[in-house]
Amino acid sequence: MEILMSKHALEQSRERGVSINEIKEAIQKGAKFIQDDKIVSAHRHIKVVFKKINEKIFVITVMIRKENER
Repeated sequence: MEILMSKHALEQSRERGVSINEIKEAIQKGAKFIQDDKIVSAHRHIKVVFKKINEKIFVITVMIRKENER
């Protein structure tokens, strides 16, 4: 799986201490739902918002899940 990250997603993941491995795991194993034309995948303590473009994953942002979302 090839993952491309927006500048915003890179900044947010660094700021929030989320590794690329955690992002990959969230994309692969997380509970997913559609939001507009994007996919949101929630896994453990993070949510990853991404689009699938051809066979590539384009990560838009990375967020820490709120306590009531876990």
